[in-house]
Amino acid sequence: MSSERKLSEGAVLVKPRLRGVLHHGAAQVAFGAGVVLVIFSPSARAAWASAIYAASTVILFGVSAAYHRPTWQPRQRALMRRLDHASISLLIAGTYTPMCLLALPHPVGNSLLWAIWGTASLGMLQALFWAHAPKWVSALVYLLVGWTIVPYFGDVRAALSVGQLALLFGGGVLYSAGAIIYALRRPNPVPAVFGYHEVFHALTLAACALHFVLVLSFVRGVSG
Repeated sequence: MSSERKLSEGAVLVKPRLRGVLHHGAAQVAFGAGVVLVIFSPSARAAWASAIYAASTVILFGVSAAYHRPTWQPRQRALMRRLDHASISLLIAGTYTPMCLLALPHPVGNSLLWAIWGTASLGMLQALFWAHAPKWVSALVYLLVGWTIVPYFGDVRAALSVGQLALLFGGGVLYSAGAIIYALRRPNPVPAVFGYHEVFHALTLAACALHFVLVLSFVRGVSG
């Protein structure tokens, strides 16, 4: 939540003081890391894949920080909320892109690329045009987009190393745990400072860190 919201019992839930702080810092780190990733890409294909991934991470963390840190007027807050939620699906598709373009055989990679961007587009449309969907609906959409990979698991397992698989699915589990916490609004450790939403954000940071290492491994594995 980005402003005070009255609960049905009449209590007032105040925006935690650390709301958006984690993603504000992450946006800056993601920008720097993304620039380095693109600069050191050994081929044009790797550079494009890195740029798409980097842009999706910077947009996600930047929009999230811009939405959560200030106290917006209702109309502006509604717009920022739509953009914030849409950027989650964008990040998922952007994260899959380097694997599809650099690690998987072209027919399989292209098929998964179309599938992930197709489901991510549906997720973005839901966020933009059904912004007030119940939290469980939004969480389910994120999970469906994130686990588009399941039908391709055999091909992914054959193409990736054990370490890469651990990074891929470890990040996916962390993102999924965050989505569940977002939907349940629990745990909510220190509501006035660091609540359930901050736990969600912390898990996205941990997941993104694992996936950055994964993308870096794809880029380093490309011959110039």
